[in-house]
Amino acid sequence: YPNAVLVEGFTDDIPIHSAVYPSNWELSVARSAAVVRLLTFGGVDSRRLAAVGYGENQPVARNDTAEGRQRNRRVVLLIDEDSRVRLTLRK
Repeated sequence: YPNAVLVEGFTDDIPIHSAVYPSNWELSVARSAAVVRLLTFGGVDSRRLAAVGYGENQPVARNDTAEGRQRNRRVVLLIDEDSRVRLTLRK
């Protein structure tokens, strides 16, 4: 299929401070980039893909419970009917 795929990464709101991921932004982007890498290894044309990270923004659950934080640590794939990724990002 020629559809564009936007891969979005998210985290919970607990600040991360590590040598690899200095912030939740970097962690969320790493999550989405890892999925993009898996998709390309699986044969998806990389020109159809984009990775973006939102950090702790846009939670789907409350962060005051372990279950809520776990739900907020996620990756979402958005598949667009338009095959051009850049146009997808401008919407």
